[in-house]
Amino acid sequence: MHTPRTDARRRWRRPLPLLAATVLTAALLPAAPAAADPICSVAYNVTNDWGSGFTADVTVTNQGQAVSPWRLGWDFPGSQRITNAWNATVSQSGASVTATAPAWAPGLATGQSATFGFQGTGSGAAPTEFTLNGVSCDDGEDPGPEEGELLVSPESLSVDPGGSATFDVHLSSAPEDDVAVNVERTSGSDALAVTGGADLTFTADDWGTAQEVTVTSSGDGTGDPAQAVFTVAADGYDPVTVTVRERSGAANAYEAEFLTQYDKLKDPDSGYFREFDGLLVPYHSVETLIVEAPDHGHATTSEAYSYYLWLEATYGRITGDWAPFNAAWASMETFIIPGTSDQPTNASYDPSAPATYIPESIDPSDYPMALDQGVRTGQDPLANELSSTYGTDEVYGMHWLLDVDNTYGFGFCGDGTDDAPGYINTFQRGSNESVWETVPHPSCDTFEHGGPNGYLDLFTDDANYSQQWRYTNAPDADARAVQVAYQAHEWASEQGNEAAIADSVSDAARMGDYLRYAMFDKYFKEVGDCVGPQACAPGSGKDSAHYLMSWYYAWGGALGSAEYPWAWRIGGSSAHQGYQNVMAAYALSEVDALTPESPTGAQDWATSLDRQLEFIQWLQSADGGIAGGATNSWEGDYGQPPAGTPTFHGMFYDEKPVWHDPPSNRWFGFQIWDMERVAEYHRITGDERAGDILDAWIPWAIDNTTVGTDGEFAIPADMEWSGAPDTWTGTSTGNPNLRVEVVSHNQDVGIAAGLAKTLMHYSAATGHEESLEVAEGLLDALLHHEDELGIAIPEVRSDYRRFDDPYDSPDGGLYVPDGWTGTMPNGDVIDSDSTFVSIRSFYEDDPDWPKVQAYLDGGPAPEFTYHRFWSQVDVATALAVHGELFG
Repeated sequence: MHTPRTDARRRWRRPLPLLAATVLTAALLPAAPAAADPICSVAYNVTNDWGSGFTADVTVTNQGQAVSPWRLGWDFPGSQRITNAWNATVSQSGASVTATAPAWAPGLATGQSATFGFQGTGSGAAPTEFTLNGVSCDDGEDPGPEEGELLVSPESLSVDPGGSATFDVHLSSAPEDDVAVNVERTSGSDALAVTGGADLTFTADDWGTAQEVTVTSSGDGTGDPAQAVFTVAADGYDPVTVTVRERSGAANAYEAEFLTQYDKLKDPDSGYFREFDGLLVPYHSVETLIVEAPDHGHATTSEAYSYYLWLEATYGRITGDWAPFNAAWASMETFIIPGTSDQPTNASYDPSAPATYIPESIDPSDYPMALDQGVRTGQDPLANELSSTYGTDEVYGMHWLLDVDNTYGFGFCGDGTDDAPGYINTFQRGSNESVWETVPHPSCDTFEHGGPNGYLDLFTDDANYSQQWRYTNAPDADARAVQVAYQAHEWASEQGNEAAIADSVSDAARMGDYLRYAMFDKYFKEVGDCVGPQACAPGSGKDSAHYLMSWYYAWGGALGSAEYPWAWRIGGSSAHQGYQNVMAAYALSEVDALTPESPTGAQDWATSLDRQLEFIQWLQSADGGIAGGATNSWEGDYGQPPAGTPTFHGMFYDEKPVWHDPPSNRWFGFQIWDMERVAEYHRITGDERAGDILDAWIPWAIDNTTVGTDGEFAIPADMEWSGAPDTWTGTSTGNPNLRVEVVSHNQDVGIAAGLAKTLMHYSAATGHEESLEVAEGLLDALLHHEDELGIAIPEVRSDYRRFDDPYDSPDGGLYVPDGWTGTMPNGDVIDSDSTFVSIRSFYEDDPDWPKVQAYLDGGPAPEFTYHRFWSQVDVATALAVHGELFG
């Protein structure tokens, strides 16, 4: 079965099981008399049993010779079936189970123990007989050395021309005699040679200790990059090959500039990343005092991760080195995609009743909102298909927000630790809740912080509250990750390197399969004319799908210690134009390497591709700009929209979907994110629907952009809208009554770079010279603002006046119900007098805080020069796009 990873770094510190949970121990085996000592002992503990399912922890201790990788086997005596596992790869055939060591800890030395856990269904007694690497734990016979393997890592390596690189070699188990290992080039360019470690020797004492092999290039960077295959061989062992390639250099000045920016981003002294056990986690920004969707610079988002992938995919295209791309995907899987132990009760999810209905309100002061058991929800048509396809009940998608440095102090699942980023959340209370009105809280709420019910009763009104986990996916970020995986696959294939990233690309296809949850109504109600929570019919099959990228999907459940486990899932009823990604839809429906494994995944994405293009056509104004979006649940409670509201496949036009503070249709950046994908898609496919959209949008964008000399430029910042689109009937009317006006301009470096990319894709597809001219002007202007960390321009933050706004301030402030009291982990009090900064008092210790305090005391609005990670990647990749398309 497919058993998704749970890295040891992300393992939960679970609460002790409830007294009602059964605790069974298979005695430390063996107990039977034997002529020799046992080779292993096993403790098998059922940590929770709720009748139809259970969780268990297993600890195996090796009392014989060292083994690597270890494999523990047993037979279940009852109807038990394992659904998912953590800290081991578990497979089951009938009653027989095999648990294999995780890749990060394969060996089990004499006297060493390993612990793993799993969740299962069915019932029965605990197993009492176990085998370690095929030999019974209680037969008293040491299995001795198993058939040995040469273990080599990595098996694909990149080296700079004139430089050196290394790979590691060790044995899988202790040999009886010394083993002589030889490494030599067996094919390829003689510009690559082994210069260290050509002859290695392993003994029974050091068999598991890696020894380095050094490969050196004698190339000078001219001509085609050298490539060679090296064979690692020893008598009695199967040989292993390692492919070594020279990194390519920049082919032109723009690619050279990309590499300059890349080096700045990856330089540890720049401060864009934090390292955890060899994996990098990108910060939202280098600077810590910054408030936008994430409310602290050293938080990170799924958006930042998708840009991290984009950076490394582009680096792979230019250099031929794909190891950093795979490392970025590994970091994403380890830290921001919840693992098995992070979402432990999915086996209790019932697709016929996905979630209990909770109405939304546009006013945060209406919260907490009561659960309504009387409203019928539809059926989830994806869960069973996905579980059957991937052999697990868990969801493979990113949560949107991490506290990288444990700034808030929640730690991991409330434990306060800072050895790994912690899942947190903020937005919970309707479309008028700005970031200034949010209460940060842990995604895993153990009631350790907040009030008596943690933070739950700030948001939902319920008779009883349970400790629980909850994750929210930002579909825009997951779709961008898929888009970038497609780019990486195409570029690596052109190099003959596609095998180097095949696993990451396959994972992107799986992510796209689960991303379909964003295509469905929040409560899986039928899409189209859905008015009234009771009157709107529950969906069945795919009639609850709108096939657009909604603002979110989410999932959650009880903690693993719950006596009666439960889980829920919701889709998203509202779709914003800026979240649509036709590139991801194209890749997931048309490209073999990214075709989802599920039976209906590719077809759903094919439908989504057509629907997204229709959606953008429907929202395009007479001026060219793209308006807000549409919803299947007016104001979040399936309300009645104003008479005459236009519709799109039965969904209601929403001028500013999801966000009202500030309005989500004002920011020009959403135009760029959507149109860049449309332009790239048009360049690749020639789809005339995309071309028609761009033919109207590009002139409008250029008309509202200026490029001067000495780094002067201005792009649209805010827009104001009037009118509405016509109801969609399948053909664009041109929307003569829908108009847009650009009311302010700025120098947002990331959006300027995105605009340049959009213009370059369009120019490459059509030959439009003005687009290329404006794009090059923007790139030149951006490079004029280069500093030691990247590309940045000072900006004035007048919105920082809201740091200390009380709830009744003119712009609105933080709302906490009268009588509700709690504390943040650092002791900050949460009550009806709280403000944004009073529950984030750590900001007052930030080195940039005096500028804000002076502003709050009546001084001028503070100026900051920010280095947002996503913006810097947008600039770097824009330079690379020019290098790719135009040299």
